[in-house]
Amino acid sequence: MIPFNKPPLTGNEQQYIIESIKSDKISGDGKFTKLCHEWFEDKLQCKKVLLTTSCTHALEMTAVLLDIKENDEIIMSSYTFVSTANAFVLRGAKIVFVDIRPDTMNIDETKIEEAITDKTKVIVPVHYAGVACEMDTIMDIANRYNLFVVEDAAQGMMSSYKGKALGTIGHFGTFSFHETKNYTSAGEGGLLIINDKRFINRAEVIREKGTNRSAFFRGMIDKYSWVDIGSSYLMNDVSASYLWGNIEKADNINNDRLESWELYFNGLKELEIKGLITLPTIPNSCIHNAHIFYIKVKNLETRTKLLEFLKQNNIWAVFHYIPLHSSQAGMKFGRFHNMDNFTTFESEHLLRLPLYYNISNKDIDYVIKTIILFYKK
Repeated sequence: MIPFNKPPLTGNEQQYIIESIKSDKISGDGKFTKLCHEWFEDKLQCKKVLLTTSCTHALEMTAVLLDIKENDEIIMSSYTFVSTANAFVLRGAKIVFVDIRPDTMNIDETKIEEAITDKTKVIVPVHYAGVACEMDTIMDIANRYNLFVVEDAAQGMMSSYKGKALGTIGHFGTFSFHETKNYTSAGEGGLLIINDKRFINRAEVIREKGTNRSAFFRGMIDKYSWVDIGSSYLMNDVSASYLWGNIEKADNINNDRLESWELYFNGLKELEIKGLITLPTIPNSCIHNAHIFYIKVKNLETRTKLLEFLKQNNIWAVFHYIPLHSSQAGMKFGRFHNMDNFTTFESEHLLRLPLYYNISNKDIDYVIKTIILFYKK
């Protein structure tokens, strides 16, 4: 079986894990956490980063930092993971879903402004497959209406928009290091980027259970205490050590995935020319990270048959999100503004192919040939 995903393993992770375990600081903000923080702040050119236990928790931290209250409205697309919405629903907010663009599966920036009310507080663009939303337009809207922007860049590490790293454009950016992502902290993990310096100090407090412990360890105060609400959002340093093994070779992983993505794209192009499938679109303003390679087929029935055919030929492929607005919780905690022209339709046509660090060219070629065989049959 060709698996859908394998977590990246570059060679030094085990050594770093043992080093972390033998240290006297494994609970959080140890040696490897600091190494990761320095790398991200330098690579992404941002003011402040904080490793978290998950991207979900990074999103939850933004909701606390922005003091989201009951009946505040948060605008996002419905084609995303549940955490994007849950982080704000937990604070009592109402989610306002708007339609997506069919070319990138990202939020349609032209639909945002008409969804704004006097209760709107945040726009959450989700960079699907590591391809950027149209951030210039989104930031212009946010500035004109005095709204905050939280980039859900869970899939976007090493991607950029007009030369700026994803996650560094809005007021906050959040990333995932789940085992399915391009870089992982041994299963789960996340990152919060704080681009607005007004929130840096409070973010450290919220991440440390509502205490000023971080300032204490820097020698800024002689003792620490409970000063705000918060929770335990720190990634442990053992997980950070695995992540460090990944990101110290981030360019190798990124280049390897991009090469695999290009093999799929070129190998399946003839099916797109024949009008049988649609391949991903990468806008000129975007540099992507090959997080996902997907195709779109003609309809749900075709997708179901193709998935089964691939499985019969030992290839594990999957579809992706069920739009949140159609779920039980989505209907309870949110509403879809205006027409759902593309969200449901496009979601039912999308199929994701195996893609991971060091997937062999032979396996990719086999997947391509199997899909071509399906359409010949």
